[in-house]
Amino acid sequence: MKEFFKKAFNDMKESAKAQHEVDKAQFAAVKAESKARWEEAKAMGNPNTQKEMMQKERDEKIKEANIRKEEAESRIEAAKGNK
Repeated sequence: MKEFFKKAFNDMKESAKAQHEVDKAQFAAVKAESKARWEEAKAMGNPNTQKEMMQKERDEKIKEANIRKEEAESRIEAAKGNK
Protein backbone atom coordinates (compact mmCIF):
# COMPACT_ATOMS: atom_id res chain seq x y z
CA MET A 1 0.00 0.00 0.00
CA LYS A 2 2.88 2.34 0.82
CA GLU A 3 4.41 1.80 -2.65
CA PHE A 4 1.06 2.59 -4.28
CA PHE A 5 0.92 6.04 -2.67
CA LYS A 6 4.60 6.64 -3.31
CA LYS A 7 4.11 5.87 -7.01
CA ALA A 8 0.91 7.95 -7.18
CA PHE A 9 2.55 11.01 -5.64
CA ASN A 10 5.58 10.62 -7.87
CA ASP A 11 3.29 10.48 -10.93
CA MET A 12 1.49 13.61 -9.75
CA LYS A 13 4.83 15.37 -9.28
CA GLU A 14 5.96 14.48 -12.81
CA SER A 15 2.60 15.52 -14.24
CA ALA A 16 2.81 18.88 -12.46
CA LYS A 17 6.31 19.46 -13.86
CA ALA A 18 5.14 18.65 -17.38
CA GLN A 19 2.11 20.92 -17.04
CA HIS A 20 4.36 23.70 -15.76
CA GLU A 21 6.49 23.41 -18.91
CA VAL A 22 3.35 23.61 -21.06
CA ASP A 23 2.16 26.67 -19.15
CA LYS A 24 5.54 28.38 -19.54
CA ALA A 25 5.54 27.75 -23.29
CA GLN A 26 1.98 29.02 -23.69
CA PHE A 27 2.74 32.11 -21.62
CA ALA A 28 5.77 32.87 -23.77
CA ALA A 29 3.66 32.49 -26.93
CA VAL A 30 0.94 34.81 -25.63
CA LYS A 31 3.55 37.35 -24.57
CA ALA A 32 5.17 37.28 -28.03
CA GLU A 33 1.78 37.61 -29.77
CA SER A 34 0.88 40.55 -27.55
CA LYS A 35 4.16 42.29 -28.37
CA ALA A 36 3.60 41.65 -32.08
CA ARG A 37 0.12 43.19 -31.91
CA TRP A 38 1.56 46.20 -30.07
CA GLU A 39 4.31 46.69 -32.65
CA GLU A 40 1.79 46.36 -35.49
CA ALA A 41 -0.50 48.92 -33.86
CA LYS A 42 2.42 51.25 -33.32
CA ALA A 43 3.49 50.85 -36.95
CA MET A 44 -0.03 51.66 -38.14
CA GLY A 45 0.47 55.13 -36.72
CA ASN A 46 3.02 55.69 -39.47
CA PRO A 47 1.15 56.65 -42.68
CA ASN A 48 3.79 55.05 -44.91
CA THR A 49 3.45 51.70 -43.18
CA GLN A 50 -0.31 51.83 -43.51
CA LYS A 51 -0.07 52.69 -47.22
CA GLU A 52 2.35 49.81 -47.83
CA MET A 53 0.07 47.35 -46.07
CA MET A 54 -2.97 48.51 -48.02
CA GLN A 55 -1.03 48.28 -51.29
CA LYS A 56 0.04 44.72 -50.47
CA GLU A 57 -3.60 43.78 -49.83
CA ARG A 58 -4.68 45.33 -53.15
CA ASP A 59 -1.88 43.56 -55.02
CA GLU A 60 -2.91 40.25 -53.49
CA LYS A 61 -6.55 40.79 -54.48
CA ILE A 62 -5.53 41.67 -58.03
CA LYS A 63 -3.40 38.54 -58.22
CA GLU A 64 -6.29 36.36 -57.01
CA ALA A 65 -8.68 38.01 -59.49
CA ASN A 66 -6.26 37.37 -62.37
CA ILE A 67 -6.00 33.70 -61.41
CA ARG A 68 -9.79 33.40 -61.32
CA LYS A 69 -10.00 35.15 -64.71
CA GLU A 70 -7.48 32.76 -66.27
CA GLU A 71 -9.35 29.75 -64.90
CA ALA A 72 -12.63 31.08 -66.28
CA GLU A 73 -11.06 31.72 -69.69
CA SER A 74 -9.68 28.19 -69.84
CA ARG A 75 -13.13 26.83 -68.96
CA ILE A 76 -14.61 28.94 -71.76
CA GLU A 77 -12.07 27.60 -74.24
CA ALA A 78 -12.76 24.03 -73.09
CA ALA A 79 -16.50 24.56 -73.51
CA LYS A 80 -16.05 26.01 -77.00
CA GLY A 81 -13.86 23.09 -78.00
CA ASN A 82 -16.52 20.55 -76.98
CA LYS A 83 -19.21 21.97 -79.29
